[in-house]
Amino acid sequence: MTSIPNPSRPVLEVMEIADAHSLMGGLGTLWRMTKIAFLTPWVAAFAIAATLVSSVLQLMIPRLLGQAIDLTQTMAQDQSGAARAALMWTALMVLAVSALRGVFTTFQNYFSEAVNHTTGVELRLRFYEQVQRLSFGFHDSVHSGDLITLGLLDLDGARQFFSTGLARIVLLVVLIGFGGAMLLQIDPVLGLMALSFVPVVGWSSSVSQLRLRLTWRDLQDRMAVLSRVMEENLGGIRVVRAFGAGEHEMGKFDDSSAKALTLAHDRVDIRVRSTGIMTLSFLVAMGLVLWVGGEKVMAGTMTVGTLTAFLTFMTILQMPVRQLGMLVNSFARTSTCGARVFAFLDLQPAVSSPSDAPDLQLTDIALSFENVNFAYPGAPDAPVLRGLSFNARKGETIGIIGPPGSGKSTLSHLIPRYYDLTGGRICIDGQDIAQVSLTSLRRAAIVVAQDVFLFTTTLENNIAYGEPHARMDEIEGAAGDAQIHDHIDGLDARYRTLVGERGSSLSGGQRQRLAIARALVPKPSILIFDDSTAAVDAATEARLRAALQEGAADRVTLIVAHRLNSLQHADRILVLDQGRLVETGTHADLLAQGGLYRALYDLQTNAEDREGT
Repeated sequence: MTSIPNPSRPVLEVMEIADAHSLMGGLGTLWRMTKIAFLTPWVAAFAIAATLVSSVLQLMIPRLLGQAIDLTQTMAQDQSGAARAALMWTALMVLAVSALRGVFTTFQNYFSEAVNHTTGVELRLRFYEQVQRLSFGFHDSVHSGDLITLGLLDLDGARQFFSTGLARIVLLVVLIGFGGAMLLQIDPVLGLMALSFVPVVGWSSSVSQLRLRLTWRDLQDRMAVLSRVMEENLGGIRVVRAFGAGEHEMGKFDDSSAKALTLAHDRVDIRVRSTGIMTLSFLVAMGLVLWVGGEKVMAGTMTVGTLTAFLTFMTILQMPVRQLGMLVNSFARTSTCGARVFAFLDLQPAVSSPSDAPDLQLTDIALSFENVNFAYPGAPDAPVLRGLSFNARKGETIGIIGPPGSGKSTLSHLIPRYYDLTGGRICIDGQDIAQVSLTSLRRAAIVVAQDVFLFTTTLENNIAYGEPHARMDEIEGAAGDAQIHDHIDGLDARYRTLVGERGSSLSGGQRQRLAIARALVPKPSILIFDDSTAAVDAATEARLRAALQEGAADRVTLIVAHRLNSLQHADRILVLDQGRLVETGTHADLLAQGGLYRALYDLQTNAEDREGT
């Protein structure tokens, strides 16, 4: 089988490009995230309104507490009912405002998180849809662990922009802006002292959050490596157990985990140091306010209630000021994560058809290769097929054989247009496959690959995957033709038997026959077997070939194989070598020519004779 080049893992390239884009075009990313957040405008508007109301109510509490303190002092000197009533009224106001603030804060958190989840759902749907749209060439060269990291960590980092960014802006503007203005209005000198911790906390928080952001990106990359190690281990657990390589795999996992843990410890150190600086600056500012304010209280120029209001304002402002760094981090994280997600979502499939492309119209079912040239996208200077031309008609069975790397499997993947040609064209009934809709083309031409993937569902669902509305008799008929019905019929749950992950509960030959049954259900006009009976024993393959021959009159059948006895019944055999068609004819014709086919035949016959002895 021709190896497929790995052009330097494009998802990581997309991420690197997106990281650079986030530095230059971050506003565009933030705007796109904002538009997604407002796909539910009433929920988003209610969240912002609740944030605004709860912030205003929070600013009322220090003044009310100050008034309560002053009224308490007044009552100590004047026991009149008016002072007592005023204190009672102020206390009720504090309770009412606090309760209302709690209610609106709950609304704020609830609806902000609702917007976050709605954003997450929208991004996940777009991400998953893009995964389905991208072409085979993309998936050939990307590790699924990288896609999982992008679809989990990056997406989760971007989806929280509304609550950590947009809603937080409203909160900080009201609390810091209006709260600071109120302090300065009451006493400019004491107000400046009270606000002296703001620039220190804001700077420390912002710097630490940016450093955390940079280390978070590194941690994300290390987690991606860890995900790949886990995925490969889980996917190949049978190989690991068979070779007793558990200790080796544990070493790989432990090494990846240790690297992630070291960086996590560095992040904790950054956070703790920043928190220490912020706490110290706040306590110093509060100490100054207590000192100077206390002097003013003793001098009679300020009431105890006013000083209490100052201290309460400072306590309230402490958290939003610390959140300045979180706000900076939110914008930086969204710019980076969002840019990476959007860079992936903006990728255009290498293989696509115009929206107005007509469906493939089948009449005679004639397949033709016309001077086809092909090289994989990652290796344009290493052509796999060169000037390949041949025709196949309905009812014909065409065998394809050649040495490893001759382009056999590549040829089979070009017919349903998994990849676009670099030269020439492929036509079905005179229609260029590049000019018809992909959906209709891939319903007409189906490839049964050697490497079979089965879903973790019932045998029935696996067989009917290409035709979900197939009747049970059609499913059983396809299974019968594929020589798997008798095995399924002997199972306790028959076609409702659950298949293990990737078909691990079935043998290789059984998986291949299930894949053949799956391909037969949609009744394709062009059926391509890409060495798909390699794990099937000779007797079963002979029965399978005879069963498939009954329906071959209504389709074109192409069989790619390494074993010559799988092709001897073919109407015509194409012999490929280094991407070129070097011989063609029936089995007898090719033997008589004494060329490459004869050499392969003699090689395999001698090998079988040696095995027999």
